[in-house]
Amino acid sequence: MRLIVGLGNPGAKYARNRHNIGFMAVDRIAEDHGFSPWKSKFQGQLSEGNLGGEKVILLKPETFMNLSGQSVGEAMRFYKLSPADLIVFHDELDLAPGKLKAKQGGGHAGHNGLRSIHAHVGDTYARVRLGIGHPGHKDKVAAYVLNDFAKADQDWLDDILRGISDGAPALAKGDIAKFTNAVALRMAPPKPAKPLRPTPEPAPQKQAPAEDDRSTMQRLMDRFK
Repeated sequence: MRLIVGLGNPGAKYARNRHNIGFMAVDRIAEDHGFSPWKSKFQGQLSEGNLGGEKVILLKPETFMNLSGQSVGEAMRFYKLSPADLIVFHDELDLAPGKLKAKQGGGHAGHNGLRSIHAHVGDTYARVRLGIGHPGHKDKVAAYVLNDFAKADQDWLDDILRGISDGAPALAKGDIAKFTNAVALRMAPPKPAKPLRPTPEPAPQKQAPAEDDRSTMQRLMDRFK
């Protein structure tokens, strides 16, 4: 069994915030893969389903971002899961908008949602970092992440969420390379092959004049006929 967690803040006022891209990711997986309706459990919203033959629990903590570990820890204890069974989707300031990176284990890099999960379950779980870009100065970070995505972001945001959904079965099986490739195909689909140009018809060959085997005298006589 896998526990896949999306990080964000609960409530309609936060729904389209950059900080809530983790919620958006698991919402898209649930919608596209026929998961059960969301229900309140473990201080969050939970949905159950199957990805590529793997039983999967999706979880959106409702403790607010800074206390996400409370909800995640409670779910893991209930299902008797280890950090190896946990995957977390979260926003990443240090990646350009539309970029995605997945890794196993590591630090929290100042992300308060990850910091809370670290405190409750350790740091060896997998996480999928979803780039939202940086406002340019640390004093602007709080306002930036708690504001909605701009209209100009909607195309890449839809593409990356579609890619996450496409690759979700591979992610549930632990195949990170196949998962990231599925996202890459949505973000930069292969260009259609150029149609082959028709092979031009070869130019007709000029026939060499037939060899003139007349004698010099015969040629002269023929000219005066």
